[in-house]
Parts: sequence; structure tokens; C-alpha cells
Amino acid sequence: MFNLLKTAVLMAAITALFMAIGATLGGRTGMMLALAVALAMNFFSYWYSDKLVLKMYRAREVDAGSAPQFHAMVRELAQRAGLPMPRVYLIDEAAPNAFATGRNPENAAVAATTGILRVLTERELRGVMAHELAHVKHRDILISTISATMAGAISMLANFAMFFGGRDSEGRPTNPIVSIAVMLLAPIAASLIQMAISRAREFEADRGGAEISGDPQALASALEKIHRYAHGVPMEAAERHPETAQMMIVNPLSGGGLRGLFSTHPSTEERVARLLAMR
Repeated sequence: MFNLLKTAVLMAAITALFMAIGATLGGRTGMMLALAVALAMNFFSYWYSDKLVLKMYRAREVDAGSAPQFHAMVRELAQRAGLPMPRVYLIDEAAPNAFATGRNPENAAVAATTGILRVLTERELRGVMAHELAHVKHRDILISTISATMAGAISMLANFAMFFGGRDSEGRPTNPIVSIAVMLLAPIAASLIQMAISRAREFEADRGGAEISGDPQALASALEKIHRYAHGVPMEAAERHPETAQMMIVNPLSGGGLRGLFSTHPSTEERVARLLAMR
């Protein structure tokens, strides 16, 4: 129930941002048009955002025949977690990372990069996939997927508004300073919404993943290893779609600046410390 409430609050907040940008672009008419677009986006995100994210990453579905060991690992962990078997995907990326998506446990998918299969030991990989299944079990995969697609849409709309300028309710050009402020602050606000939601989710998924796998040390070791690689091996798909970075088990974006300031992930050091304290 709490995650359903969080999803509703997320949708309402994103809708409000859409309306603010719409009002800047076209006054009352623009605000109402933006509301209609936001409602359509919310509907689309609920039903199709998982497919969109998987397509962004060019993920390919695998089964017991094409990836027998990996598929069997996910099946065994899903059974331990009391979950339906999710769809399993691989992403052809050298950077090690993984994520879960879908609107509920019955329509879930887990995806991992080919890099993570090469870098991690079987024990560490098991801890990572248990973490992703914990996201599924906690029913917060919908929140992360919706926030990713909607934040991307807000950034595009803000860029559009920045280029074409804004109008008030009577069709007159708005104050350019106000317009610029709205266009700059809207994507930041979307990032803050993602950050507030995602950081708490990661701690809970770490704890849940450790319980599912029965091996918190393996997940802690995996997080440290993935974190080290994330700074040296860029994840190209995530760099193209930075709004989806909060879905990953470790932040895949390179560089610092605002990306570091508005990181959707808690520090790896704190996550590892909490896991090791579970021993």
C-alpha cells in the first residue's frame, strides 16, 4: 500500500511539473495541454515504460537454452523469494550493472549487462540478482521505471520551451527570466524527486537481496567491484539516457558536477557498511 501511495505522489508531482512548463509555454491553454500530455504519459508509463527502457538498452531476452546458468540462477532466487519467474534479459555492455523493471511481480523483468557476468564471481552475481528481485518483491520497480520515463519527458519539454520561449494566458511573451528559471528548475526538480525516492529504495533492496541470497557479504563485494568499474568503464546506453541511471544497482554515469550532486544512489561505502553489519 505504501508503494502505491508513493507511485501516486510521484505521478502527481511529475504532472505538476508538466503543467508548470505548459503554463510557461502557453499560459492556461498550454497548462491544460500539458495536463493532457501528462495524463497520457502516466498511462503509457504504467503499461509500457518497462518495454521502453529495455528497448533503450537494446536488451535481448534469454532463456534456459541461450543463457542456462544465468537463467537458472534467477529462477532459483525467484523461488527463494516466493516470486513468479521474471523475464530475463542481457544487455551487450562492457560496464557491469543490472536493473529490474515492470509494473508488478507478475509482469517483471530483470536485466544484466554482459560485463557484469564477466566481472563478478558466481556468488557476487547471485547477490546482485537477489537485490534486483528484492526490488520486484517490494513492488517499487514501477516507481523507478515511471520516474525514468517521465523525467526524460520533462527534460525534453523543458528544452523545447527554452528554445521556443513562453506565453502567458493572453498569448503575450512571458518574462524571459521567469521562463528560463522554470526551464532550468523543472529538470532539477524531476531529478530531486527521483533522488528522494531512489536512495531509500536501494537500502531496502540491499537488505532484501541479502536476505533472499542469504549472503550479504557477496552483495557487498559485488557493489564495491561494480563501483570501481563504473568510474573507468562508461555505460554508453546510460550516458545517452541519464534519466534511467537511477534504475541501476550502482550509478553508471561518469563524471561529477551536477550528476554527482543529484545522484539517485546512496554512497557505495554506506551500502557496503550496512550489508556487512548484517553478518
